[in-house]
Amino acid sequence: MPSIDLSRYEQKKKKTTKASQTNNEGGLMALLNKDISFGSKELNDKKKESLYLELSSLLQAGINLKSSFELIIAALEKEKDRQLYKTIEEAVLSGTTFSQALRQTGKFSLYEVYSLQIGEETGKLIEVLQDLATFYQNKIKQRRKIVSALTYPCVVLCSSLGAVFFMLKFVVPMFGDVFRRFGGQLPWITEKIIGVSNAMEHNFWRFVILLILIIGFILFTRKTEQFRRIFSQFLLSTPLIGNLVQKIYLARFCNSMRLLINAKLPLLRAIALIRQMISYYPIESSLQKVEDDIMKGKSLHESLQQFKIYPSKMIQLVKVGEETNQLDYFFGIISDQYIEEVEFKTSTLSSMMEPLIIIFLGLIVGIILIAMYLPLFQMSNSFQ
Repeated sequence: MPSIDLSRYEQKKKKTTKASQTNNEGGLMALLNKDISFGSKELNDKKKESLYLELSSLLQAGINLKSSFELIIAALEKEKDRQLYKTIEEAVLSGTTFSQALRQTGKFSLYEVYSLQIGEETGKLIEVLQDLATFYQNKIKQRRKIVSALTYPCVVLCSSLGAVFFMLKFVVPMFGDVFRRFGGQLPWITEKIIGVSNAMEHNFWRFVILLILIIGFILFTRKTEQFRRIFSQFLLSTPLIGNLVQKIYLARFCNSMRLLINAKLPLLRAIALIRQMISYYPIESSLQKVEDDIMKGKSLHESLQQFKIYPSKMIQLVKVGEETNQLDYFFGIISDQYIEEVEFKTSTLSSMMEPLIIIFLGLIVGIILIAMYLPLFQMSNSFQ
């Protein structure tokens, strides 16, 4: 197990707690500034991956940091990115370390800063850069596969719902007017469909206002602990989707642990950084307790097994990693397994969703059409 500097960690934790209390005392204005702030956004994953990959390749080829940055800046197209990288280059030339130069920009996470700092201290900067490039490469690849697998079902669902809405909003009322002129008793299913159409017509704007209020409420409360806890519990209990989301975040957690431990970061600091980086409530909240348990002398696997979010198979592999002092290796194995499972389940879910959505919405459209044509058949029979 990596060494743990308890005294330094405790001092750092106290400072973090005091800073957090100071921010909380800011009241409503602090909350608004935190939620509606756009100026402190980090660099996107694709740009980070490109930076770390190019920089590691150039440094490995024997080119110094200054020349490497000049080559990277020359290939940039956006002026905003050029200015950011020039700021980093100037800070490094003035004597600041590369990790601190990144931190000063506010565009990089503490996760990256501390990893690079350890790389500089141990002389393994190139290896850390390669690991960070691989980390973001896998993250982007995973996200692209999920998006590509779910795009078609979502397009089909939205277009089908749009067709149903159009029929209920415009087509059904036209048939309803015709049926009223002829009078007579309408079939039960026709009356129900016309009733749904009338309800939509009379309550359309109320529904829109209600939807806006719900979205506004979610946006305003989405960062509160209570909302995050309830939403994550609901998501985890959702069939198919819950297990998929769990595996996605576990893969990120394990991959992050592998990278930080491989960079010789103390275990407690690695856990603290990952807790700040992963915004998934079940993992984030559990890691706070894990930190406290490790400081009291518990092993990592003993602390993790208290929480349902971590599967027993993962706990056993972590235990073996601790016993053999190869935690980074076993976290890498677990991460790869979860990534493969996520890719398989995503493709399976996409394949299942497509026919189910088509069948379900086809039935709805079919019922609406039958409801509209039944009275016409009855009227044609009565005229014969």
